[in-house]
Amino acid sequence: MSKTTTQQAFEDAVKTMIRYVGEDETREGLLKTPERVMKAYEFMFGGYNEDPQAILNSAMFETSNDEMVLIKDIEFYSTCEHHLLPIIGRAHVAYIPDGKVVGLSKIPRVVDVFARRMQIQEQLTEQIADALMHAISPKGVAVVVQARHMCMEMRGVEKISSTTTSSALRGLFKRDEKTRMEFFNLINSPAGTRY
Repeated sequence: MSKTTTQQAFEDAVKTMIRYVGEDETREGLLKTPERVMKAYEFMFGGYNEDPQAILNSAMFETSNDEMVLIKDIEFYSTCEHHLLPIIGRAHVAYIPDGKVVGLSKIPRVVDVFARRMQIQEQLTEQIADALMHAISPKGVAVVVQARHMCMEMRGVEKISSTTTSSALRGLFKRDEKTRMEFFNLINSPAGTRY
């Protein structure tokens, strides 16, 4: 299958980067690197091709439950939009239903949709919260993201293992201290028994 003009331009750009850092792009180990990088980027930035609202709407169910639903420790990998270096972290996402719940697997998928875009952590956190608020109109949404940024660890200040925490609170989680504290207590509690 022949490459599109855009695909060829991408591979040529990778060859330019290889030369720029002082390598020989014709060296055996680097011959297929431009194509591999393109495929990796297609996966890492696949979030641009997915609609978080469609994902959430695909598994919506009526419920009488009005207690907090929490998914902790959702692993994600993102890319810093300033340096194109990895962001590695976990998201904790909770909501309080108001007549509707969403399939549990859809929340980690939505985290991945936004993570697989060029990002800053603060915006990622807001996007997850806003997508849930818009799709299911719950009584409240809370999102906490904890992540390591390779742009801080691999370059610049080189602060190894430093963690950045960001939060986005909507509805009851923002207005009601008791609800907010319940969420923070739950995400900070030990994982407990694994099933």
